[in-house]
Amino acid sequence: MDYLYFLANASVTLRTIDYLLNMKHTANASLTVIHQIDGWIVKVRFPQALEPKLHGNFQAFMSELGITYEPEMRLKMVFWSLETGQSPVEVMRRYQVAVVSHGKPDIKDIEAFRQQFTKGLGYCPETLA
Repeated sequence: MDYLYFLANASVTLRTIDYLLNMKHTANASLTVIHQIDGWIVKVRFPQALEPKLHGNFQAFMSELGITYEPEMRLKMVFWSLETGQSPVEVMRRYQVAVVSHGKPDIKDIEAFRQQFTKGLGYCPETLA
């Protein structure tokens, strides 16, 4: 079961990861995070469908943080490439996207990306706040 959302900034992306790491029913989730100039695309994949109550709770939580997202063809190809085992670096080169994290949810990936990005710019854009 896949859930795809657009989130406005790094803080809500970190909240999503924290939720996934701390909830028992989300322990086996995998996560793909892509940074774009205007925000973050987060794809959460569960190995099996969530029970209806958990599904509703997860959707409610995610809807508080962002909006459901329908990817363009290029991003569909990015997700497909990652799911078929292609390396994130290869996918980033081919499709010119910033794959920040793929696989087990990890807060360190987001923090490292945010730190490197702002260091290079010399300021912190709104999407990285």
